[in-house]
Amino acid sequence: MIAENTQTQMRKGILEYCVLLVISRGEIYASDIIAELKQAKLLVVEGTLYPLLTRLKNNGLLAYNWVESTSGPPRKYYVLTEDGKQILKQLDHTWQELAYAITTSQNGVPKQSDPQN
Repeated sequence: MIAENTQTQMRKGILEYCVLLVISRGEIYASDIIAELKQAKLLVVEGTLYPLLTRLKNNGLLAYNWVESTSGPPRKYYVLTEDGKQILKQLDHTWQELAYAITTSQNGVPKQSDPQN
């Protein structure tokens, strides 16, 4: 039970970053975002994604365009704004720091060779 709670919190912690990464590759429909995240083994449902997309849009990180659909009503396609691109760069840097911290925690701190020897 403890491991499951920790795993859930870890997934929640990276979900926003992963959503921004997916959208950064180009204009995308919400159900396609869900499909990509599921393929990446992040368990995401509409009830989780749509509030996140709304919050990111309200924070100025996303914009959307309405695109006519041949199979129903128009669809909302999401794109990153310039602010969103800047935040994603900051998150990329943070991810690199976290990945280093995890690797270092797993393997130990690399030993520096003493240039005096």
